[in-house]
Amino acid sequence: MFFLITLGVFLLMEGITWCTHKYVMHGFGWFLHEDHHEPGYPHVFEKNDAFFIVFAIPSMALFYFGTYTTHTYLFFIGLGILFYGIAYFLVHDVLIHQRFKWFKKTNSRYLKGLRKAHKIHHKNMGKEDSQCFGMLFVPFKYFKKPKA
Repeated sequence: MFFLITLGVFLLMEGITWCTHKYVMHGFGWFLHEDHHEPGYPHVFEKNDAFFIVFAIPSMALFYFGTYTTHTYLFFIGLGILFYGIAYFLVHDVLIHQRFKWFKKTNSRYLKGLRKAHKIHHKNMGKEDSQCFGMLFVPFKYFKKPKA
């Protein structure tokens, strides 16, 4: 049962992330997200990294309350958020933006599709008219092989 809670929250986080990216990061939170859309941003950290903290706080609180109360399921909700955060970090910061040079080359069609969709998102440098706000699930058209 706890596995299903963790998995369900992990999957739900993609929708929450999509909505947060579209309506908060490209909305009233643009002042934090804007530097992420600047090409060649030279710093190790971006203001955009504050969103990791925004998502980490509920996860940590759920760990605490799930451990120190009789509501054990809260711990596993926090775990789902944590696992999504780890996946987001590995896909977004490591694979796509290569802030860490761990996975320089990949032949995975899925990972190439994610990278392609994210490039489309960053093609628009401004707050308005962006597309592809998801991270782990993007439209199928980005996974198709280019016609030779």
